[in-house]
Amino acid sequence: MRHVPSDAVYVTLLGRSGWGVLNAYYAVVREGRFIPGEIHVFTEGSGVALLESVKEGLARITEAFGGAAEIRSTEIPDADFVEAGRQISALIRTCREQGSRVAIDITSGRKALVVGALVPLRDTEVDHIFYLDITTTEGNALPYMMIPLPIQRLRDFARYQQRGQA
Repeated sequence: MRHVPSDAVYVTLLGRSGWGVLNAYYAVVREGRFIPGEIHVFTEGSGVALLESVKEGLARITEAFGGAAEIRSTEIPDADFVEAGRQISALIRTCREQGSRVAIDITSGRKALVVGALVPLRDTEVDHIFYLDITTTEGNALPYMMIPLPIQRLRDFARYQQRGQA
């Protein structure tokens, strides 16, 4: 498969589960909803131990689908809602100003990162807000294709943002 350069930027939030990040990303690219040229991983200090393996997994998934993405990471102090909001919204604004399409994935993020990412979006539009909904917490620390597909649902909450609905 030939790589086509992408103007898309994927922002993901790493919390306690690396599998949450990787499985949501796999679902997004598998369904062809968003193929990024850049990936930004935001994590709190408590998630740093997972960071390198998650970045490696994101790179492998991207390559498996014929893409190539520059992967960057940013560490936010634990439970710092304000700093999370400041850094994530600044990145999104910069990407939008450069004409990039932007998706954010909140699946794995801890509360401070998720709130910090979503609250500023009232003033900054993104193309997608992804969340991989898995109906059980038992046995889901597995690769995407090992989790039964009927219990997974990839949601995109940006449609509510664009319509002005909750």
